[in-house]
Amino acid sequence: MSSTASKINLLGLSQGDLEEVFVAHGEKPFRARQLMQWIYQRGVAHFDEMTDLAKTLRAWLNAEAEIALPEVLTRHDSVDGTIKWLFASGSGQAVETVFIPEPGRGTLCISSQVGCALDCAFCATGAQGFNRNLSSAEIIGQVWHAIQELPRRDNGEPAVTNVVFMGMGEPLANYRNVVPVLKLLVSDLAFGLSRRRVTISTSGIVPLIERLGDDCNVSLAVSLHAPNDELRNDIVPINRLHPIAALLDACWAYTAKQSNRFITFEYVMLRGVNDSLAHADQLVDLLDGKPAKVNLIPFNPFPKTKFKRSSADTIRHFQTRLRQRGLVATTRRTRGDDIDAACGQLAGKVSDRVRSPLGKKSIASKKSLKSKTRMASV
Repeated sequence: MSSTASKINLLGLSQGDLEEVFVAHGEKPFRARQLMQWIYQRGVAHFDEMTDLAKTLRAWLNAEAEIALPEVLTRHDSVDGTIKWLFASGSGQAVETVFIPEPGRGTLCISSQVGCALDCAFCATGAQGFNRNLSSAEIIGQVWHAIQELPRRDNGEPAVTNVVFMGMGEPLANYRNVVPVLKLLVSDLAFGLSRRRVTISTSGIVPLIERLGDDCNVSLAVSLHAPNDELRNDIVPINRLHPIAALLDACWAYTAKQSNRFITFEYVMLRGVNDSLAHADQLVDLLDGKPAKVNLIPFNPFPKTKFKRSSADTIRHFQTRLRQRGLVATTRRTRGDDIDAACGQLAGKVSDRVRSPLGKKSIASKKSLKSKTRMASV
């Protein structure tokens, strides 16, 4: 991100923070609303083009502030229409963002951290290690860029209709910077998306799931991937701190704060690991009668992984068993795998990684895991 140290970056600031900036300069708070509409609704990043602001105010903004967007390093286009951008994040680091076009909607998958500290065994991002959290500006900048670059839909609306935090990183481990972005995504002064069209995907940081329900209620997807603690401890290490029972309690508390909303439980299909009909039955036992739906994800390979994708027949039989026993279950269609943009394949560039706080040597005790999870959320 190109940014002048002496200037304040207004990108990603909340309405309240922007109002404080203007009031401190002797301006009325409504200037914040004007600025938000220019940046997010009209896609303007230069103060001189904000014509309903006084020239003296624009001159002050040029001198003291900026709208610093993340730098695009590369763009790759898949044969299926999926697009992947690589954004610079300083000091040789980079993160990836993916746009997935579908009939009637376009989903943008954004990143929240440079790498990831949660070390899920089947994920390319986790294999890269963790460097740092992205700022709110770096996160919302991914959305801004995609909306400005992509052609609008036939009805004149932006190509991006849905935003999912399913790129690099664990969003709730960057809570401080993610929540302001969530609020901008749903704000009528910014992108104005429905809360149902904004989804946080988490591996299960229980206290922050509970807090999110109060701070900014959006759709929630939980990376479950195993129907029992023994297996989940191995492939999703955060489970050793927040086991399945506690995780599900937090999920049901989250849905209680919403109306007519389901939790989506993501379940990557790993051959011979979690894909038997016995595993399907255990999954039903966990979720039966609850506001839950299951999204089965065919595993997408990456270099040096030990896992293999379950066969198409195995995935189909697993899904059928879930449906026969009353669960809503879908299978995610693999998109963008020819450009390594499919689920679980995003790796970006983590060239100066901090050792994963959740590596195998660090999970000997819950106390160690808790303290080092906190390290990643600074």
